[in-house]
Amino acid sequence: MLGKEILGAISLGLLLFQGTAIPILLSRLLRGPGRRPPLEPKTPTPDLLGTVSIIVPTLNEAERIDPCLAGLSRQSYEVREIIVVDSHSQDGTQKRVKAAAQKDPRFRLMTDDPLPRGWVGRPWALHTGFLNSSPKSQWILGIDADTQPQPGLVASLLAAAEEEEYDLVSLSPQFILRHPGEWWLQPALLMTLLYRFDSAGVREPAPERVMANGQCFFCRRSVLEKLGGYSSAASSFCDDVTLARYAATQGFKVGFLDGAKVIRVRMYEGARETWQEWGRSLDLKDAASSSQLWGDLWLLLATQGLPLFVSAILLIYLGLGYSFPTLKAAVGLNLFLLAIRFALLWAIAPSYYRGEKPSPAAWLFWLSPLADPLAVLRIFISAFQKPTQWRGRIYSLGD
Repeated sequence: MLGKEILGAISLGLLLFQGTAIPILLSRLLRGPGRRPPLEPKTPTPDLLGTVSIIVPTLNEAERIDPCLAGLSRQSYEVREIIVVDSHSQDGTQKRVKAAAQKDPRFRLMTDDPLPRGWVGRPWALHTGFLNSSPKSQWILGIDADTQPQPGLVASLLAAAEEEEYDLVSLSPQFILRHPGEWWLQPALLMTLLYRFDSAGVREPAPERVMANGQCFFCRRSVLEKLGGYSSAASSFCDDVTLARYAATQGFKVGFLDGAKVIRVRMYEGARETWQEWGRSLDLKDAASSSQLWGDLWLLLATQGLPLFVSAILLIYLGLGYSFPTLKAAVGLNLFLLAIRFALLWAIAPSYYRGEKPSPAAWLFWLSPLADPLAVLRIFISAFQKPTQWRGRIYSLGD
């Protein structure tokens, strides 16, 4: 067991290390209640006819693209065309797109050229689609194949962009989870974003704190032309955030809104795939400076990664009769952080789709704070690794 002096020094160190992070965390969380409400489905007006071109990048998406194609087909006349840019899938993805095109002529299938050096597959496909889209469309909407667009999605994006005078807006979705491990781990990973950045719907963050979601990424065509399409995010594995922050630094108005009522997403199968695939991009290092990355890692460790362990260990010492001011203060601080974390479950609960018959494993959502140390560990691991493969593509470390 540790002596009183050593325990006192550790308690003081924790107070300094964690206590300085709490005001930063609270300053972000307290902006949440004043955020813009979630988008509601809208009905387009005649003046919006043919306003939007949609681009869907695909690579071996046959097992999950059908709900996306169906959801896009249900969008109304504001959608001029739906361009599916396929990167030479080998699993029947193209066949499914062709079947959708027989029912809805707005669908157009094309394959992208070989990946140029310095480009990641997703921004290259989006860039290809943008260059081949109709110049008559005023807006470009990038949609991922794992999404499930709901009726009124595109009209709601147009309405929000007009109301807030956005040049670029992306949406946070409603997540569809099935397996027990997902319900336990995925909310903890999502919380790492909420701790570092403002909630969806908070207005006008600083350019370096802008958040974005490429699963639903809506931008004025004229703005994309001025930005050089997706080229500014060519080599980024978080191209959505990279491009959105670049747009913000160029003076364009960027919004990140709550789209839980208009778009859903089923990203990964199980906790293992969630850990491997989503965890690799959540550090956002490609869109941040090294100082910002280190600051975010410190904040996550101090406010999300440590409280569970620290509370448990220090409470044991209190139970053994160790009682002095710094120890009590350190215990109180970490219990306070845990209370915040559990309270935030109520705030993010609408971001998860329950359906008419909720998953039997959905109760594990309420225990997701117990996965926080793992979630923070995943961000640390990802922050110091460069991806070598993504969605079936292999990248050399020199790319």
